[in-house]
Amino acid sequence: MASSACNIPSCSYRAYPIFSKTRTPRYIQSWGNLLFRKPGKISFCAFSNEPELAITSVKEMEEPETGEPKRRFRWVEIGPNITEEQKEAISKLPHKMKKRCKAVMKQIICFSQDKGSLEDLLAVWVRIMKPRRADWLAVLKQLKIMEHPLYLQVAEAALLEESFEANVRDYTKIIHTYGEQNQLQDAESTLITMTRRGFICDQVTLTIMIHLYSRAGNPKLAEETFEEIKLLGEPLDKKSHGAMILAYIRAGMPEKGEHLLLEMDSLEVYAGREVYKALLRAYSIIGNTKGAQRVFDAIQLAGFSPDARVCGLLINAYAVAGQSEHAHVAFENMRRAGLEPSDKCIALVLAAYEKENEINKALDFLMGLERHGVMVGKEASGILAAWFKRLGVVEEVELLLREYALSESHSEVAVS
Repeated sequence: MASSACNIPSCSYRAYPIFSKTRTPRYIQSWGNLLFRKPGKISFCAFSNEPELAITSVKEMEEPETGEPKRRFRWVEIGPNITEEQKEAISKLPHKMKKRCKAVMKQIICFSQDKGSLEDLLAVWVRIMKPRRADWLAVLKQLKIMEHPLYLQVAEAALLEESFEANVRDYTKIIHTYGEQNQLQDAESTLITMTRRGFICDQVTLTIMIHLYSRAGNPKLAEETFEEIKLLGEPLDKKSHGAMILAYIRAGMPEKGEHLLLEMDSLEVYAGREVYKALLRAYSIIGNTKGAQRVFDAIQLAGFSPDARVCGLLINAYAVAGQSEHAHVAFENMRRAGLEPSDKCIALVLAAYEKENEINKALDFLMGLERHGVMVGKEASGILAAWFKRLGVVEEVELLLREYALSESHSEVAVS
């Protein structure tokens, strides 16, 4: 219960950070005072103040810290002397992509650290080809589709370019991507950078941070971030509530999640189906039948029709708790509601009977299914086979079932 993408080879390059990020303690107060700053004039780092970049030759400058020469990027048209992997990646670029976008995409695909820095590559592109925001977005979109290792570095470099016209959502996307890669510190650093540049954290950005803290196993920071959202003075939407409920579930605190769900109802804000299902699963796994039944009822009150999987979670809660009769009742209620029982649901009822060693009731259950034309699948059959083998009654049960099937066929003939 718990993608195929075009994997472009590394082409001999590595992902190097192009910005030196200040590591900060993982607590909200480090950036909380910046959340409500009034947006001011955003100063972008301009490359015009840098020394002139050579287009036809490589310049070397001495690094102040290491004393070693720093190689500056040289923009040279990509020729035929590239690897097959690079050729394949270039061939997959969209046919309708603008020439200026294709030009920089080819440079990025064939980029390696010995050619210079990624900063210089993008600076030369900006100076020569004058890209607009739409061009930046097209490049970033393609890098994202390719799952290119330099995607985040290009995205962060774009934030500093005036032609990119960065907004809050651009930062949010980067934070979200860092979260997908479990790079929490980088996500926090980007958030702090965003606020320092005059952008105000909104509900969407902070909701993403709740998800990040939740996945990192830090419900305390998730709670503090949730409180920060409340201080924004805006009505909390279902996504913010849902993120916090999921954080409680991941932390093993489904009761707190359920309490927040009730709070949402009082505010007439209704959670999505996936939140209800996650909460039901949390109760189901630990065999909390009362909690599972409450959430199951709440799902229906919220206007969602339970499917076989949702019913299976309720049946499992009773099975884990060792309440086979209640598991059977939940199964029959599902059938009366017109839902086709899945093999998983049948297996859960059998597992509940096995847990209490109620073999006669299990056989009655199977015979009832047979009468209604319900076939036992692979998972349920596996539970039966293992159970009967453990009891040493495989042959006896097979004989009993054959006799039962024969008696049923005789009765049908007599009726006809």
